[in-house]
Amino acid sequence: MAVILNRKAFEHAKTLVLEGKFVYDERDDWSEHRPSAEDENEMIRLHGFGEYSKWYLGIDPEKPEDTKGAYEFPYGDFKKVHRCGILSAESRAAQYKHQDIENAVAHLHGMIEAERHSSGVRASGR
Repeated sequence: MAVILNRKAFEHAKTLVLEGKFVYDERDDWSEHRPSAEDENEMIRLHGFGEYSKWYLGIDPEKPEDTKGAYEFPYGDFKKVHRCGILSAESRAAQYKHQDIENAVAHLHGMIEAERHSSGVRASGR
């Protein structure tokens, strides 16, 4: 698998975190907070693959860009970055040795922690 860092998504995630558009949730919350297949389909229907792709830190250049299968390592719910999504992506990237993605999610994790501490954001749900 030749998954590479989706730089457009990385920049989008950084911007969202700096704007305070993140949820400081727990590691195990991702199964409940991640977008459903229906949510994904609705995002694509309303906004197209260009916007959809901004929510996935990995892209497989061997797959067509206009398919959901081309995008991996989701990090949010199409509105906000979720800490649990970042933590999930961080461990998966390390597991599959995607160094660029691992570095990017570690950076985002650090940004979320720094923003949380600087703004006093408390852990919150969806």
